[in-house]
Amino acid sequence: MNESAVFWSRLLTELTLTFHIIYATIGVGVPLMIMIAQWVGMKKNDEHYILLARRITRGFVITVAVGVVTGTAIGLQLSLLWPNFMQLAGQVIALPLFMETFAFFFEAIFLGIYLYTWDRFDNQKKHMLLLVPVAIGSSISAVFITIVNSFMNTPQGFEVVSGQLVNIQPLVAMFNPSMPTKVAHVLASAYMTSAFLLASIAAYRLLRGSNHPYYKKSLFLMMKMGLIFSIATAVIGDFSGKFLAEYQPEKLAAAEWHFETEEAAPLILMGFMDEEQNIKFAIEIPYLLSILAYGNPMAEVTGLNDFPEDEIPPLYIHYLFNLMVLIGTAMILVSVLYVAGVWRGWGFIHRPWFRWVTVLGGPLTIIAIEAGWWLAEVGRQPWILRGYMRTAEGATTSDQVDLMFILFCILYLVLGIGSVVVLRRMYRLNPIEREIEDRMAEMKGVGR
Repeated sequence: MNESAVFWSRLLTELTLTFHIIYATIGVGVPLMIMIAQWVGMKKNDEHYILLARRITRGFVITVAVGVVTGTAIGLQLSLLWPNFMQLAGQVIALPLFMETFAFFFEAIFLGIYLYTWDRFDNQKKHMLLLVPVAIGSSISAVFITIVNSFMNTPQGFEVVSGQLVNIQPLVAMFNPSMPTKVAHVLASAYMTSAFLLASIAAYRLLRGSNHPYYKKSLFLMMKMGLIFSIATAVIGDFSGKFLAEYQPEKLAAAEWHFETEEAAPLILMGFMDEEQNIKFAIEIPYLLSILAYGNPMAEVTGLNDFPEDEIPPLYIHYLFNLMVLIGTAMILVSVLYVAGVWRGWGFIHRPWFRWVTVLGGPLTIIAIEAGWWLAEVGRQPWILRGYMRTAEGATTSDQVDLMFILFCILYLVLGIGSVVVLRRMYRLNPIEREIEDRMAEMKGVGR
């Protein structure tokens, strides 16, 4: 084992996943938002929603292009940085990885057709049908790649003989215990994040002085979608807690700073831990951890002291869990206030301070997504394939990973800045007011 190579391999993989998850989340969630916007536009015969779908699609294509590069980087790094892991488990994860690639191409083909056939259909309902395979393909792509991650957490469907996986049952391996909750959580959180990100853009344009109905309609629609999927994410998160209690109790205990096995276990929120593992300034809620883990306030929850010391995940995942939960809860509250405020005519939701809260919702949900993935990956440590191979055993022994890290940092910096510049320029040079004028002129020309 080359400790330096292990360190840099973990750091580079973490960097890649941290950057990729932004574009992957947008890639999964935005197609559904496009389809909903176009469906609402056709149902209400409202050109603003149709244009919303069109404008989102243009920006979405840019993020897809960046996502392809970062997704390819992940595949490359699996082979270069984790060759021992791929040698052991590659036969098992090859099928879902191939299916993920197939799903992406399925999505990309129909996305291209949808993008370049806007005005070629007399019946817009037929054009919207092209979005169905786009939305399905993007979500199925996320399903298959999440299955790979699920397998790493709860591996099954094989036997180990002389250090090799044999008698592999691909479908059993794919439908492992963590698959249902992980897949559901990834999809719901991607839809939620995309909705709040689009809502934050609309709120920002309203703050900058635009009072166009297009942005008001966009904001209301996306906040409603954000509310629905944030509640769904919270409910699925509860199921995830029960899954962890049964299959990865050490991760649950580390995330909750639960050291002693006990009944009626309290849930520890917030707080700080010193070097002696003394918890300070925390909020302790009686019985709640037992309820979260088993749905029973008197249930016994296993503590960290009952696990081998070298199998306990890093305790800082507690902060990641709290950050994810706090942001998710805050966004549920904000979206409830906004949607109810529109229905009941509350004036404060149009105030600048509340608009700024809505603007912040987009970046905050991205942070929550990042915290959730760090929690999932760091919480599995020290295993790369839980129970079978430790992370250090799966890594390369090359001395060149630090150079790779620098090169990929430059790549991601260029991609990140480039995508932001292109998107800003695209929408700045073609504001909604001008596009509506051009659209109306085009429709009048067709009418004549």
